[in-house]
Amino acid sequence: MNRMVRAGEVLDVARFEAMSREDCIVEWRRTMGGQSLKYVSVQFMRSALGYETQIKTHGGHSSVVRKALKAALKTDQRSSEPGGRPKAALQSSLRAGTHLVREWNGRTYQIEVLDDGFQMDGKRYRSLSAIARKITGAHWSGPRFFGLG
Repeated sequence: MNRMVRAGEVLDVARFEAMSREDCIVEWRRTMGGQSLKYVSVQFMRSALGYETQIKTHGGHSSVVRKALKAALKTDQRSSEPGGRPKAALQSSLRAGTHLVREWNGRTYQIEVLDDGFQMDGKRYRSLSAIARKITGAHWSGPRFFGLG
C-alpha cells in the first residue's frame, strides 16, 4: 500500500487509485484549480493528485534537482531552435517496421511505421498528427503525443 509517514501522520495516496473519473475531476478542481479536463486520462489525474498531495505534505524537489530539471529544460528548448536538432531528422529516424505504443484514456494504441506513412488498426495515415487527432479528437503534435519530440 502506498503510505507515507511524517511526524506520526499517515498520508494515504492510494485512495486516488480507487477514484472514478468524476471523483478525480472534483478533487482536481478542489486541489489544483482549473476547469477543462476533457482530454486528461483518469490515470494521469490519479497520479498527479497523489504527487500533489505528497508535495504539499512533504515538500517539493531539492534545489539540486530543481536546477538539474531547469538545465534539462533549457537543453530541450535549444534543440527545437535554429541550430538544434531538426524535427525532420527526428521523423526520418523512424524506420519502417518500427512500432509506437501509446496509452490514452485506458486504451493502448499500437502504430506501425511504414515507408510512406503510418498504420493504426489496419488504416493508413499520412502523419502521426493525424493519428493523434483520431485518438484524442483534438489537435496534437503527433511526435510530441507519441513522445518523440
